[in-house]
Amino acid sequence: MLISLQIENFALIDQLELEFGTGLNVLTGETGAGKSIILDAIDAALGGKVNSRAIRTGTSRALIEATFRLDKDLADWLATEEIELLDDNSLICSRELTIAQNSLRSRSRVNGVLVNRQQMAQLRDRLVEITAQGQAVQVGQAAQVREWLDLYGGTSHFQQREVVATAYTAYQEVKTNLEKRRQSDRQRLQQIDLLTYQVKELETASLGEPDELEQLEQERQRLSHVVELQQSSYKVYQVLYQNENDGQASADLLADAEATLTDMVQYDIQLQPILDLVGEALAAVTEAGRQIGAYGESLESDPQRLEIVESRIRELKLVCRKYGTLPEAIAYYQKIQTELAELNDSEQSIEALEQQERKYLDRLLQECDRLTQLRQQAAAKLEAQILAELKPLAMEKVQFQVEIASTVPTATGNNQISFLFSPNPGEPLQPLIAIASGGEMSRFLLALKACFSQAEASGTLIFDEIDVGVSGRVAQAIADKLHHLSQRHQVLCVTHQPLVAAMADRHFRVDKQVLVRESRKRAEGAEEAEGTEGEIRTVVRVAALDNFDTRREELANLAGGKSAQDAIAFAESLLTQAANQRQTPQNGAATKSRSAKSTKKR
Repeated sequence: MLISLQIENFALIDQLELEFGTGLNVLTGETGAGKSIILDAIDAALGGKVNSRAIRTGTSRALIEATFRLDKDLADWLATEEIELLDDNSLICSRELTIAQNSLRSRSRVNGVLVNRQQMAQLRDRLVEITAQGQAVQVGQAAQVREWLDLYGGTSHFQQREVVATAYTAYQEVKTNLEKRRQSDRQRLQQIDLLTYQVKELETASLGEPDELEQLEQERQRLSHVVELQQSSYKVYQVLYQNENDGQASADLLADAEATLTDMVQYDIQLQPILDLVGEALAAVTEAGRQIGAYGESLESDPQRLEIVESRIRELKLVCRKYGTLPEAIAYYQKIQTELAELNDSEQSIEALEQQERKYLDRLLQECDRLTQLRQQAAAKLEAQILAELKPLAMEKVQFQVEIASTVPTATGNNQISFLFSPNPGEPLQPLIAIASGGEMSRFLLALKACFSQAEASGTLIFDEIDVGVSGRVAQAIADKLHHLSQRHQVLCVTHQPLVAAMADRHFRVDKQVLVRESRKRAEGAEEAEGTEGEIRTVVRVAALDNFDTRREELANLAGGKSAQDAIAFAESLLTQAANQRQTPQNGAATKSRSAKSTKKR
């Protein structure tokens, strides 16, 4: 339930705070007074579309804050979204609009936590339901009508729709596979030829270790420079271990140094660490000399091996030019082996796939038929209930039918659903959107909402001038229907009908006021501003009509002018009648009688 609404700098509203109550809340006022702005603000607070014109001229920021009473469903949703509860057991939806650099920015919050558009859409469905004559467009949309019928049908419809959606997805997958099989058979064969060639080529290359090319490059370098390596290793051997020319090798020099240090240690033990280091160096140099000597002796010129290595390098480089680096070529080889195996194994015939497609289509059609049966049952029930709801709305002789036609199966079934309507006896049924007048559409939408309200949880129903185009007995019937809905739901209604307004549990009058404000210079006392005209601005004001006199005055104004004595009397009778009606159960005959008397008196 909507508890309160705070608006700042939205359209023609500068500052406004409204507190709503249970039952029927009514907004009245002259045409263009700004009643719809209130509803637009509620819509904006719950994530509705807005543009830069929504921000009051002369300001750069607008704020709308709608406070709702928390219930278990809302509390569960907040817990799912990890949004903390407020201490006062309420839920606050706020929308901040700002203009920066000629662009509109919008931020939505729930209990102070930033939320995205999808979250607001989920929450909106739990909070309000807006019904207006503009929904006549939706009445003509087959998808929307289908959603309405399934919503009316309840849980069983949506459970079966899930089954249909699953069957449809499975059928589409099989159908797609078949189409791919039909379209890509030639491509598959071409791909097999290509992969077969590539696998053979890479198999012939006998790819092994990813670093084989680097190892071969190193071996080629060694084989290509055997003589230089032999000479250099002999030279290093002489320097380190055994110098046959003039001079001593490093090992000999270190041995002399070791002997000298050994003598010195006898006199100064502090030299022992140095002796140890020299000893270790002598051992390392000696081992290095022996190893380099062995290396030099092992080197042999091998032209045949060099030719083999160079040939292998050329082969691997050719593979790399086609398939990337050697590791990439090895990975690709492994990959195409798997792909080729899969292609060769996918020899399932087109006939087998066609049989599979027919099997899945049959299953889909069976599930669609079950859904159609549920819809037919719900349609029959809805037809009877709509007609029952329309009778007290002065539409006793109308015909109404939910037409269910067969279409191509989709994830929502194989039905195209439309509302057919005939307002006059003897006239054929035709699409409701095509032949219903404005008043008839208003009453139909109200009746439709009355049908849904019995299955929906308690919430806020908003009606925007749902009574346009009707008067007299029909207006009274609409008032009775709105009052009936308000027994289960909070109802917020914008109306021009005094008969509807009289039934309100809470009544608000909306009007525009023109304010003259002094210019900034005059306010600051500047001499040059003296005599200039003040700034003229229009603002929307809302007054809560809390007593009998103010309500009687507003109803008289709606009925035909507050100065007319008969309008005052008519308004007073409406309020008295409404008070009595709220205290007693509804009675169709009595309602009709009172409506007729009221209309005659007016």
